[in-house]
Amino acid sequence: MTKENDSLSAKALANLIKSRRSIRRYTAESIPQETILRLLETAVWAPSAHNRQPWRFAVLTQATDIERLAATMGARLRADRTADGDDPAEIERDVARSYARLTGAPVVIIVCMSMTEMDHYPDPHRTRNEWIMAAQSTAMAAQNLLLLAHAEGLAACWICAPLFAPELVRETLALPPDWEPQGLITLGHPAETREKNRAPIDTKAKFL
Repeated sequence: MTKENDSLSAKALANLIKSRRSIRRYTAESIPQETILRLLETAVWAPSAHNRQPWRFAVLTQATDIERLAATMGARLRADRTADGDDPAEIERDVARSYARLTGAPVVIIVCMSMTEMDHYPDPHRTRNEWIMAAQSTAMAAQNLLLLAHAEGLAACWICAPLFAPELVRETLALPPDWEPQGLITLGHPAETREKNRAPIDTKAKFL
């Protein structure tokens, strides 16, 4: 590949990254399993601590499974916010919004990680750092998935809600005991467009 082609590829990648949006509304069109597999196969080429590849993916394509998860997570959200003393009407709006976001997607991918193949230490400091390295690796795999979905003309949104109830998500979906839900990705064909901006880089970076 020539330097000119390298430059064009870099620009195309930069444009892809900058044009990706978090889309929350989808059409009813389904996504072929081979497309989902292609996304996952690319996702797992992310960097990974010790090359242990701690990511795990639970793919939901059946409406009944997605609805069951949405209802269970909604009930936990309602209970948590009620315990906080929040306004009941606002709680119900929040629960309904959460339910609609999940059930409106033809595919929901639960992004999990497993510590089974990571290093183990006798002290809490290194144990915590090892956990963070696994979480970082898993997040980079999720980013790969989001970018390729965008390149395929699909839409997706990263949702962190499973972090607030990982055991509940694992139990609801009968996931293996070592799978720790980190977030979920809703996936489908876009039914909306969105704009976004970013703060100037000189407010977020410093050359030393």
